[in-house]
Amino acid sequence: MNFHQNFLVIWRIAIAAVLLGVATIGASAPAIAQESAAPTVIRSIQVQGNQRVEANTVASYLLFSPGDPYSESRMDTSVKTLYGTGLFADVSIDPRDGNVLVSVIENPIINRVILEGNKSLKSDKITDEISAEPRAIFTRASVQEDVTRIIELYRQSGRFAATVAPKVVQQPQNRVDLIFEITEGPVTGVKRINIIGNAEFPDRRLRKELATTESSWYKFFSSNDNYDPGRLQYDQEQLRTFYTNRGFADFRVVSAVAELTPDQEDFYITFTVDEGDEYTWGDISVETKLDTLNKDFLQNLVPFRKGEIYNASRVEDAIDSLNFAAGIGGYAFVDIQPQIERNRDTKTVDMVFNVVEGQRTYIERIDIVGNTTTLDSVIRREMELVEGDAFNRILLERSRSRVRSLRFFENVEITETQGSAPDRAVVEVEVTEQPTGELSFSAGFSSADAFLVDLSITQRNLRGRGQLLRFVIRASSNRREVDLRFTEPRFLGRNLAASFNLFDVVIDLIDEANFRQRRTGGQISFAFPLTEYTNFNGRYTLRQEDIEFPRQDECPSLLSGAGTSTNTGNNRQLLNLCDQLGGRLSSIFGYTFAWDRRNDPITPTGGFDVRLSQDIAGIGGDVQYLRTDIRSNYYKGLFKDVIASATLAGGYIRGWGGDTVSINDRYFKGNFEFRGFDNAGVGPRVLQFNADTGDTLVFGQDGRRDALGGNIFGLASTEVSFPVGIDSLLGSVFLEAGTVGSLDDSDTYNIIISSDDANFTVGSSCEGITAVGVICERTEDGLDPRVTVGASVFWESPFGPIRFDFTQPLVKQQYDDRQSFQFTTRTRF
Repeated sequence: MNFHQNFLVIWRIAIAAVLLGVATIGASAPAIAQESAAPTVIRSIQVQGNQRVEANTVASYLLFSPGDPYSESRMDTSVKTLYGTGLFADVSIDPRDGNVLVSVIENPIINRVILEGNKSLKSDKITDEISAEPRAIFTRASVQEDVTRIIELYRQSGRFAATVAPKVVQQPQNRVDLIFEITEGPVTGVKRINIIGNAEFPDRRLRKELATTESSWYKFFSSNDNYDPGRLQYDQEQLRTFYTNRGFADFRVVSAVAELTPDQEDFYITFTVDEGDEYTWGDISVETKLDTLNKDFLQNLVPFRKGEIYNASRVEDAIDSLNFAAGIGGYAFVDIQPQIERNRDTKTVDMVFNVVEGQRTYIERIDIVGNTTTLDSVIRREMELVEGDAFNRILLERSRSRVRSLRFFENVEITETQGSAPDRAVVEVEVTEQPTGELSFSAGFSSADAFLVDLSITQRNLRGRGQLLRFVIRASSNRREVDLRFTEPRFLGRNLAASFNLFDVVIDLIDEANFRQRRTGGQISFAFPLTEYTNFNGRYTLRQEDIEFPRQDECPSLLSGAGTSTNTGNNRQLLNLCDQLGGRLSSIFGYTFAWDRRNDPITPTGGFDVRLSQDIAGIGGDVQYLRTDIRSNYYKGLFKDVIASATLAGGYIRGWGGDTVSINDRYFKGNFEFRGFDNAGVGPRVLQFNADTGDTLVFGQDGRRDALGGNIFGLASTEVSFPVGIDSLLGSVFLEAGTVGSLDDSDTYNIIISSDDANFTVGSSCEGITAVGVICERTEDGLDPRVTVGASVFWESPFGPIRFDFTQPLVKQQYDDRQSFQFTTRTRF
């Protein structure tokens, strides 16, 4: 081997050694590095900077603890976790050779929340909506959220220019006062509502359908002339409903834009609509395979016919009618499937109602929620369904109406959800309690009663059991009353309401009828349902009745015959009152039959109710009579919030066993019972007149218009109530007719009370006499009709409800006490 070859061998050996060394170093380097970077174990954790929060609490949020190996990722996550608590404004974690230092700066505590500049919104309304409150943690993020919420509240009230500037005032002990400086700005009204694209209906007509109205100077009680985005969405639906109910099936609102004026005081609202074409109903049919249902009969129940203008709302009416008919036919569970086919070429809408038997569902459970005071049993006993019954939506709606009629709840909602199986349903009755206990003092004034004062203690839901306890002291210029009443709606656990009440009532009719009466006694009654819509109430009343009148001191001499001129008219009327002096005991059995088919027990818009009452006095006691009263009301919704009502009422009382009807048991009508006439302003009266001319001189003794009351009365009225476009203000127009009269023969007379001619004797009959100088007196008693028309205004003012009645007589009698204007108001303290 030569030198050159030896050199190459040596060179290769050297290169291999170098590569082997490098490889060895490379392989051992990680091990060396790993040995030099052995993991650090956390030996201790120290917390500093905390003032209110305990160190242990801070450490509980960390993702490491002593003995754990150091980890950068856990350190970072711990910082984020501490920030997330909202307790700290700054957090840092510093590891120092296994000793970890956690430094925190706590967020301040809110000492006070102060609102400045708010005038239109009460402070309570704002503070209820924001999260900031005393002793809460202060963070800038939460403050900004509160600022946004306050601005939103002002926008909802129509102030879009409102601004809110939060300010912080540092206090000792890391506390701050949070101040919201509010600039409310002007109320942002609606300057103009424009509607583009309408050809069939003018803008003025469409604006009447909108809840939003244009601002005007006289709408100072309304809030609908302020811009509200939520109300704008509602208005779009109102327009759609208006058009689709008038044949325009293709109608749509293309856009609804609200533009704020440069001065930020008003909005311009523009609706762009596409009316489409007008449609009529085409072919209408009902299809069913149910054996007991006749298709032709069902089709006659559909409330629209071919060729009529298309009306989308009538489809729901048709479904309700078909559901009701199917229920009568024995199918409580049917599914009405309407199929609508719109023919754009012929501009008709064909409708097929498919009536199929639905899946039978049973009630698995009834849950009562929201009742914090009322016992579950009080609500359940009003339900017409119980667990295990077949599901019936009609009965559920009736149950909701029954629960609402208790008037214990502000709101009642019944919903159903899927149960544990497809044929099971869970019914949830959600109620919102309202105050049922009341301690109130109210005062008012009316044109009839002058002042009114009312002090009452009432609990309509005693101990949450549905019991009623009421104590009332009431006084006005002509009535004073003390009444204590208790009612148990489920006496002895049965569907039987038992009640008793004690009363002391004084009715002052001195100015109207020349007497005052007092009734003291008690009553017990029992009421129970006869059917779903009828109710029976039986009662017994025992009361002591006394009357007094200005000339009662003359009674002893008049009754003994020693009084002067006992045949004169004045003394004749006085004798009738004297006969009742000294008090009488009345023992009265009675009942009331009620039939109620109103669609809502509180604010009816449809249906009717009838009440028939009879009372018989004389089974014991000193008084004998039979009284019958009947009253019926009918309600019909004409348009949105426009309701028509009609009332018929009548009564008849007659004595039996030889008794006549006393004056304090007769009917006295007028005032708000018969608008257009004063209290006791209608009915028989004493009339003095010249025999030769028939000219009336005075009414009753001393010129007073003494009413006598009547044994019969009849009243009829019709009324239409409607909103007048201003919040809290309602109006109505009415027509009323009625009569009062028909006294007992012994209570009527027509006699001479004075004469310049000796041929005529005082106290003799005046029938047919036309002589000069003869003055006669008679009781004017006839069932002559009276008719009035008028208008009423109801205002729910901040001081209480106020009612005004303006009336004009169409038919009246000369001696009636007219009252063309009446009002009443009452406020509660």
